[in-house]
Amino acid sequence: MLALGISQDGIDTALSIKQSYKRRQPLIIPGEKDRLLVPETLLNADIDLSGMDDPLALAVVSNRDPESPMALAAAARLSPAGAKNELLNGVVRIIGETSRHELVRECLKYVTDRAFEPESIGRIHQHASKLVIESRQQFTAALRDNLKGLLDGELAPRAFVRDFFELTEVGNMRHDIRKKLVLSLLLSSSVRPSIKFLMLENFHRMPKTVRHGIIAAVLKAEPNRHTEVIKEELKYIVLQERAAREQSDINGRPSPSDAKSREQEKMLDPYATSFPCPMPGELHPARPRPGLATA
Repeated sequence: MLALGISQDGIDTALSIKQSYKRRQPLIIPGEKDRLLVPETLLNADIDLSGMDDPLALAVVSNRDPESPMALAAAARLSPAGAKNELLNGVVRIIGETSRHELVRECLKYVTDRAFEPESIGRIHQHASKLVIESRQQFTAALRDNLKGLLDGELAPRAFVRDFFELTEVGNMRHDIRKKLVLSLLLSSSVRPSIKFLMLENFHRMPKTVRHGIIAAVLKAEPNRHTEVIKEELKYIVLQERAAREQSDINGRPSPSDAKSREQEKMLDPYATSFPCPMPGELHPARPRPGLATA
């Protein structure tokens, strides 16, 4: 199989990608726990993606990714493999017939009809790059319009939060930009507390690095009535997540078998000192119930 261009690592990666799609989880760059795979990464041939570069892995993304920019970027990276041997030629042709995205089917048909000529491969690569840029601009504009609608009272808070997460996830927004946007909402004095709590209800949907960055920034923010409420809510979220990792019982007590791993996780948790976790035998603190402003 390796001689034909398919590796065991690639097979394992393809199966992992399939599971991620079933669980509606974002794709992660191999070897990077917190870095999302974005179309720009797939379009950069100089970046080594390990098992993700295997034709089977790229074929799964081309065929099943819910967003056309990501699927087309994977197809562009996959297309040169079609000229290597009959097996990979067949893989590319199958994806060109079965992909859920019409644009992917059209582009792969274009290169197969031209026998995978370098010029045809270059053209779909350029087309994919252009689509990625245009889609990012569209998602950014939609986020801006939604925020204006929220502040003007034309968009309901729950609809805004729902659309915010859908747009940032579908648009594969960069971590630093996503963190900046969320922080601007959480720390703004002009955004109602109810909207901030709706954002925090979806805190688990953000990548780990984004969550940690938000917590660190909120802890360093200048104390006022807005930041103190957010700190209390984040404290509760961190305690709940830690309790879930420890498999705590109803009173928040971890099982004896988890004591060692619990201590190791506490040592690795950068926010353990900021948000103290109860010791065995102690009760978890009651969820804070800050009063909501009516602005």
